[in-house]
Amino acid sequence: MKRVLLATSGSRGDVEPLVALAVRLREAGAEVRMAAPPDSSERLAEVGVPLVPVGQSTRTAIKDAKPPSPEDGPRLSAEAMAVQFAEVPAAAEGCDVVVTTGMLATAVAVRSVAEKLGIPYYYGFYCPRFIPSPHYAPPPPLGEPPAPEGADNRALWERNSRSALRRFGEPLNAQRAAIGLPPVEDVFGYGFTDHPLLAADSSLAPLQPTDLDVVQTGAWTLPDVRPLSAELEEFLAAGPPPVYVGFGSMRAPEEAAKVAVEAVRAHGHRVILSRGWADLALIDDRSDCFAAGEGNQQLLFGRVAAAVHHGGAGTTTTATRAGVPQVVVPQIADQPYFAGRVAELGIGVAHDGPTPTFESLSAALETALAPEVRERAAAVAGTVRTDGAAVAAKFLLDAVDRVSV
Repeated sequence: MKRVLLATSGSRGDVEPLVALAVRLREAGAEVRMAAPPDSSERLAEVGVPLVPVGQSTRTAIKDAKPPSPEDGPRLSAEAMAVQFAEVPAAAEGCDVVVTTGMLATAVAVRSVAEKLGIPYYYGFYCPRFIPSPHYAPPPPLGEPPAPEGADNRALWERNSRSALRRFGEPLNAQRAAIGLPPVEDVFGYGFTDHPLLAADSSLAPLQPTDLDVVQTGAWTLPDVRPLSAELEEFLAAGPPPVYVGFGSMRAPEEAAKVAVEAVRAHGHRVILSRGWADLALIDDRSDCFAAGEGNQQLLFGRVAAAVHHGGAGTTTTATRAGVPQVVVPQIADQPYFAGRVAELGIGVAHDGPTPTFESLSAALETALAPEVRERAAAVAGTVRTDGAAVAAKFLLDAVDRVSV
């Protein structure tokens, strides 16, 4: 039986695609375990995948700590790598392949462990925007300004690689030396490899030309069969479709709940406010609003008038599959990309900036709630594939067979 280690760090959005991949790998006959933050324990228990807890609770770190400054970056990266070097080897022992997603600091450490143990390694992107390509510029490195207009794309990706070496190189190579591995100079390329997977839907997030040998599998998702709570069902049945508002596992902008509720009410709609990791709360006790905990978005999004959200890869894919108009209020990382794609596809609105006001969100809702946007969202929904995790599972197990021949 083939053994697979899946490894990631970060929030629910980082873990959930690997849950889908784990289930499909197991269905294909593999033994799977996951190295991830302890927050993942309940979700992995639901699907029967063993967890090797690595590091501290991501939710606690997000809730209790202030956003890191550029000066904090090297220290936090060194700490993140040290945890992976210390705790992943036991999880990887005896495995036939290792798959990592998420932060570069995690990826380079996990690949080093795999290299030491002689295990094939793959990296999975959730967004094509972060795959190096001569055809588009990268997001600027942490703490650095955006690229000047007209800059050469290859030079900009090289700038990102040099930045990664400055931030990660010294602590990474110290850890590698301690286990008898040579130093790495191309930190960027080492973590991401020249043969990554792209776990994103080709309609929502198409792969652009790149020099790398990328395999786009489709998004890694599972059907969610959980029922909605009785209280939520009662709220949905009590009136016309409401507007969903949620920021997932992100920090929410200040007064996000107040702004969103008032803007949605101004359009005559009721509100479902997802508490999320930001613990958003209702602003009053009026009966037109409902505060929801974590639940089945696949089912819920099919029953709302629109979804206002942060633009995470998983949430955007789920909303697109459900055919619901979207207002994306991007906060960080890949979220501006997904906001832009929602706008380009005509299935919703990309909010300008991370902090909505009553006026800006009202204007976005005016567009998103138009009948033509709902019609377009319904049409695009039918193009979203649902077999990405199964495609990735087959690819990985076939790769193991090729190596072992």
